[in-house]
Amino acid sequence: MAYLVFARKWRPMFFDDVVGQEHITNTLKRSILADKVAHSYIFTGTRGVGKTTTARILARALNCEKGPTPQPCGECGSCKSAISGSNFNVVEFDAASNSGVNDVKELMESVNYVPVGNGSNFRVFLIDEAHSLSKQAWNSLLKTLEEPPANVVFIFATTEPEKIPQTILSRSIRFDFRPIGEEAIFKQLAKICDTELIKFEDNTLRLIARKANGSMRDSLSLLEQVRSYCEGELNERQAREVLGLISVETYVKILELASQRKIPEILEIFDNSLNDGYDVSEFIDGFMEFLRSLLFFSIKGNMSEDGAANSYKALWEKYGEGDIIRICEMTAQTQKELRYSSFRRFAAERLLVKIANIDRTVTISQLLDFFKKSEDGSIHSGEFDGRPEFGEEVKPREINPPEKPQTQAALSEPKTQDLPVKKPEKTEEIKERKPKIRESKETVLQNYPIISYIMDKFDAEFVN
Repeated sequence: MAYLVFARKWRPMFFDDVVGQEHITNTLKRSILADKVAHSYIFTGTRGVGKTTTARILARALNCEKGPTPQPCGECGSCKSAISGSNFNVVEFDAASNSGVNDVKELMESVNYVPVGNGSNFRVFLIDEAHSLSKQAWNSLLKTLEEPPANVVFIFATTEPEKIPQTILSRSIRFDFRPIGEEAIFKQLAKICDTELIKFEDNTLRLIARKANGSMRDSLSLLEQVRSYCEGELNERQAREVLGLISVETYVKILELASQRKIPEILEIFDNSLNDGYDVSEFIDGFMEFLRSLLFFSIKGNMSEDGAANSYKALWEKYGEGDIIRICEMTAQTQKELRYSSFRRFAAERLLVKIANIDRTVTISQLLDFFKKSEDGSIHSGEFDGRPEFGEEVKPREINPPEKPQTQAALSEPKTQDLPVKKPEKTEEIKERKPKIRESKETVLQNYPIISYIMDKFDAEFVN
């Protein structure tokens, strides 16, 4: 027998085998048990989530010799012919290559034929890629859907439901197939590997599940690709190589160097990644995924699935939550820019240089405490930034410098304390203290550039 790829070999044969779509399969099973099967269904969702597979299972369930039953036997003549694609009562129509009105008219000519065979109860028309049908083709279907013949079921499978006319949508029952979760894909891949006697590491299968982006068919194709590449046990290092994914250690090294502002070393790592054959978009997308894991490591705790918990802890000693969020925003902006940029490499290099030059994020409460400490001279440089250039202790300047020697003319003038002076009001006391605060602010801004940067950034007036 010819070799079957995993995507075909492990295609679900029963409703219970469909992964991640229980809200649809349970509804269809109850409809069959209650003998309340609709004449038209629309299955929508992204690729590889089970639309066509569920439609084929429904067709076999309706025409099984033991049915209609929510559990087709798979052994009777009707089930076997439906599986092989030779069942007269199950018609699959590819709308992508037959989108014209004449093609649909030929299909409609066979609608009035009665079911043939033992136990055959319905004629099922599965129209795949239904969004490819032309407007005239949809109009030719409209009359049949409005007054369908007895025992006829239409199933439209599509990835673009917005292209289906409202007149069709209103006459059909719509089921939205959801993207399959990473955990559900991981469990299914582990089950397949155990059955196929394939040794694997959990991190490898989780990496494949994440790369599949909610598609079970994509995950099976990736699994077969990784199995063909790896020698013996499936491991994460070789999986990253064959799937074109940058290692976590590379991104950890970039952030460590960025905390020290070693820009040449960062750009060298980026150049080496491109020389190894990685694409710029893959590098940035992987960096965004790494930042997500790093951010959630702090929020959710030690939930790292890639074995980089110790590296994450070390990075959190250098970066705060606000810093990581700012880097995520900068990376997301670069992702958008890469879609339209003709010089994509430079866009990624600019991002890395920006990350290396950002200052630490400071909260408003920290800033106010900083100004309080600056009044009594107890503040030290490096309060908000642990980088080398801000790490040395700096002695603050004197806020009240010594008085200058007075001239002879000034000594001859009457002293202010000899004259009757009216006690200043509260507002005058505030004005008298302002020059002292102004002087303290200027001293702080001169000695600590990070404060100047923050005030320019937010245009805040902390004195008035």
